Amino acid sequence: MKLANRVIAWQRTHGRHDLPWQNTRDPYRVWLSEIMLQQTQVSAVIEYYQRFLKHFPDVKQLALATPEAVMAQWAGLGYYARARNLHACAKRVMTDWSGCFPQDAASLATLPGIGPSTAAAIASFCFGERAAIMDGNVKRVFARYFAVEGDPSRRATEMQLWQLARQELPSIKTCATDVEAMARYTQGQMDLGATLCTRSRPRCTECPIEKGCLARRTGRTEELPWPRERKILPERTIGMMVACQDSRVLLELRPETGIWGGLWSLPEFEATDTAEHACQTLGFQPKKVQKLSPFLHVFTHYRLTITPLLAYATANRASSDLTSSARRWIHVEQLDALGLPAPVRKLLDGLRADQLLK
Repeated sequence: MKLANRVIAWQRTHGRHDLPWQNTRDPYRVWLSEIMLQQTQVSAVIEYYQRFLKHFPDVKQLALATPEAVMAQWAGLGYYARARNLHACAKRVMTDWSGCFPQDAASLATLPGIGPSTAAAIASFCFGERAAIMDGNVKRVFARYFAVEGDPSRRATEMQLWQLARQELPSIKTCATDVEAMARYTQGQMDLGATLCTRSRPRCTECPIEKGCLARRTGRTEELPWPRERKILPERTIGMMVACQDSRVLLELRPETGIWGGLWSLPEFEATDTAEHACQTLGFQPKKVQKLSPFLHVFTHYRLTITPLLAYATANRASSDLTSSARRWIHVEQLDALGLPAPVRKLLDGLRADQLLK
């Protein structure tokens, strides 16, 4: 039996069927889930996905939202360019496609933030198009099944896997006789990688394509796919000023590009600065300054050590002196409604719990 047919049959009985973005052909919901699932585990996405839909139930509501509102619902998921592209894509769908997502992968791939694999997933789930996908789970399944050597993140290896994925699509006849064939095959590949063909200790005896798997046959399931070359992450350090006044905290809006783009964060200073110089740079004389313990936040490409400084502004200091279009005093009770970077939220929540934020 063809690989695709075995995957389809397996997915129908043993695959995942209860994820909140399944059992729908609504391209908005499928698109949203696919973007959120990029480089993020399913368990982390579910809560964000459900909450995001409550605030933006359709593409029109998302397109009409302010960037600040979108970032507030995305904050904590990371890779914030995804949220900016999500917003831009919704606007394009409204202006260029009359509020309806295009129905083929080629057209979907022209929209902001939608790459070939995401476009193919939307097209196959929602419109039954015969289009190959290639996410991390699928790379692992195909690298093992066909014993593909090389780092899957390298272009040459990835192109080889793409060729195999297109080669193994369900036949035109299968798709013609089963309207759910492509959706089940696409989901089945993801399910195999997520539940059976896992990075370590794959459950090969339960796999529907075990008999044809070259890695299984040659005892190379732990070796394949090749691991990505590990790089030593560079180290960076910054200081963050937690400036407080009358139950408010001074926050800055980050630029659209770069780390935490479009989120509200704490003003930064050089970690080597003295507390006095850091306050002077920000433009105020504190009545009290307290150094807090440094903590580590790890990004994909570097490790960031954050050294916080808690400073209470004098009561007679005019708040407007420290504000600008990108800087604002925010009451502590309003922090939950803002999009804040995960380490900043963790820091502020800890200070609130310790009743130091006042």
